[in-house]
Amino acid sequence: MSSLDIRSMTQETLGEWLKENGQPAFRAKQIREWLDAGVTDFLQMTNLPKDLRATLAAEFTIPGVTILRKLTSAIDGTVKYLFRLDDGETVESVLMQYKHGWSQCLSTQVGCKMGCTFCATGIGGFIRNLSAAEMMAQIETAQKDAGVRVSSVVLMGMGEPLDNYDNVVQFLRMLGQEGGVHIGMRHISLSTCGVVPGIYRLMKEQIPLTLSISLHAPNDEIRSRTMPVNRRWPIDELLTACREYIEATGRRISFEYAMINGFNDSDAHAEELADRLQGVLCHVNLIPVNAVAGKAQQRSSRLRIQNFMKVLEKRGINVTVRRTLGADINASCGQLRRQADQQDEGKEALP
Repeated sequence: MSSLDIRSMTQETLGEWLKENGQPAFRAKQIREWLDAGVTDFLQMTNLPKDLRATLAAEFTIPGVTILRKLTSAIDGTVKYLFRLDDGETVESVLMQYKHGWSQCLSTQVGCKMGCTFCATGIGGFIRNLSAAEMMAQIETAQKDAGVRVSSVVLMGMGEPLDNYDNVVQFLRMLGQEGGVHIGMRHISLSTCGVVPGIYRLMKEQIPLTLSISLHAPNDEIRSRTMPVNRRWPIDELLTACREYIEATGRRISFEYAMINGFNDSDAHAEELADRLQGVLCHVNLIPVNAVAGKAQQRSSRLRIQNFMKVLEKRGINVTVRRTLGADINASCGQLRRQADQQDEGKEALP
């Protein structure tokens, strides 16, 4: 079976392959139009010569995703998908409606290496990276299923985007191309737990997306207890990278801060966080942490979150509390896949 992924190729790269194989480069645009339309069978590309269709079928695959499970919130219409990949692995994605349109949270890996203690994704460990085509297929499949157009994307689902750097950047380049999904980079948010070398690499790409940093703590002692990545790249090193990123790109950074009851949510923690972020062009997004089976963390009370927010505001820090969507379907990523895996294990255990 071929391992060449045609959906992850740009039109220019595909054109070069065609020329090398004795085909006119203009066929690349035709092929890309079929792919953008969701066609997954080369034989259906009827404006291509039959011999070219046969060659493409022999040389390439067209990766996609299928809907294995779907949950729709009765509260706000948020849709959570469990997608099956061609090799049988699964990833999650969430489709959310805002005033400005539909936004989709995408996965970039099957599982995750980072081991953050409040996250369901990493419980099963890391399996593999997603290709650019598999990221794009999440959007195309959701749009077709829901009958909507996705106008913004958040790379905040399963996996660490900067740990799958090359495929993620390839996906971003494809996303910005005319035709197909075509979403501008200013409508993209990429969330990292703090992979510092990846931040510096992304800085050099000059892609005008919004960089979000999963900070979740005001000091190294607290952050290292919940986020093992902090032992490799402590907060001072991470914030130095953030300041350099801001200076090089002129883009404001968003810091995500999960509010965990009795752990990182006191007024003293807020003051310490404000000290850390003083003078940084940033926005703090407070996130009421989601309960995860097998995890001890509980979300802070509404009053505690409000008081934390007031401390930051008094210190001149731009801060908001993230709106909770899909609360009745556990819309945070990782939990649906874990449930499906547990069900599969239960079936295998039956006599």
